[in-house]
Amino acid sequence: MKNQLYCAKENGKLNYLHTAFTGFGFMAVQIAWIIYNARVPLILRENPTITNLSWAGTAVGIIMVIDNVFGVVFQPLFGRISDRTHTRFGKRTPFLMYGIPLCALLFIFIPRIQTLGILMLDIIVFNFIMSTWRSPVVAMMPDFTPSEIRGEGNAVINIMGGIGVVLGTVSGSIIKFIIPNASEEAIRKDVFILGAVVMVICLFVVMFVVREPDNRITKEEAARLKAEYEKSKHAAEGESTSVKAKLTKGERISLVFMLIALFFNSNATDSIQTYFTTFAKYELGFTESNASLIITLFAAATVIGAIPAGKLGQKFGRKKTIMSGWIGVLIFFLAYGLTKWSPLLYIAIVVGGILIAFVTINTLPLVLEIGGVDRVGTFTGYYYTATFSASIVGPVLVGGMFDLTKKFSATGEVNYWSLFFYAPVCFALALLCMSQVKHGETQTISDEVIDKIREENED
Repeated sequence: MKNQLYCAKENGKLNYLHTAFTGFGFMAVQIAWIIYNARVPLILRENPTITNLSWAGTAVGIIMVIDNVFGVVFQPLFGRISDRTHTRFGKRTPFLMYGIPLCALLFIFIPRIQTLGILMLDIIVFNFIMSTWRSPVVAMMPDFTPSEIRGEGNAVINIMGGIGVVLGTVSGSIIKFIIPNASEEAIRKDVFILGAVVMVICLFVVMFVVREPDNRITKEEAARLKAEYEKSKHAAEGESTSVKAKLTKGERISLVFMLIALFFNSNATDSIQTYFTTFAKYELGFTESNASLIITLFAAATVIGAIPAGKLGQKFGRKKTIMSGWIGVLIFFLAYGLTKWSPLLYIAIVVGGILIAFVTINTLPLVLEIGGVDRVGTFTGYYYTATFSASIVGPVLVGGMFDLTKKFSATGEVNYWSLFFYAPVCFALALLCMSQVKHGETQTISDEVIDKIREENED
């Protein structure tokens, strides 16, 4: 049996190579989603049945939130199921062994199906199966890594995920390089094949290189573990009942406004990431491949801005840092929407990504501080409920907005430029809510705890 702490060296330091191998599972997740989010809105938009609908934009939005709905409902469930799984392949790998091949097969068919009913069935089943192995794959690194170096391990995992994002982003260019004369339609279909192949390769690396250890247990071990669990559960319940202090009225107000602000922020950012490729293709004349490259700049800039955002939050305060991020991105996006000046697009995307990091890095700590150290789990739930709710509602609202622009347009065409007015409005509403947040600046919760929460909830 392999050492359980596969990602750690004997001296307790992180084994970067082993951690990178473990990150191949996360790479499979990321390449699938970057291709899915960039290409599927266009596939739906051009489907003959949806094109003829007067509410086509809303329909696309509803379909694009299926993954978020399934993520909220099924990811935590299958994460818990994997915790209690005992097989000769370990507790996480079995979910990848059936999940990745099935997802890869369904993925290939997405751009090839014209009949809407069959396409919807394919998309729904694909999203469901994805939700069954996303949590297990994210949990692999913490399984193999001591708690004191998980933050460092998470950085390596995110780099591997970033490689998946890059591969998904340049997938169209890769196909174009391999088949120089390929049409846009052929490239679209081949991109899904490329994504599926990479997913399966990632599975092989996890299965045959990482090789999660056999974790089957005897009846005696099971009884002992159950007894220890019951003991720890009762102890935890005893501790929780001893903490009776409630939030003050001011803290409750701060929490409510902070969660509403998070809803508007995620509404804006998720809608941009979902619909930017469609906007760039129909309003700017970009190819799908080039459009997906640009939106990846947004994600890359967010990563670059993460460390400065944390330091600025510590020096000037979380609230000021968050609000400065929203003010900046609002100005850049609105300026581009009003001027339509091409160079400003790249500035808005890159600078906007950095500024959004000012928000995302500091909002979770702020929410947790309002709750205090005794309510970390509860307030983590509040935080992710707000962001996931926006991911579900946002694309539908934007799709409805696109339908309205089509209805009131003199030419009867959708005005995708409205996206760059919708997002600033959401940022402005977030700013308005943030102005009412008066708590959460003190630092009583360690960065290690916050990093661990991010690892467990973000993929």
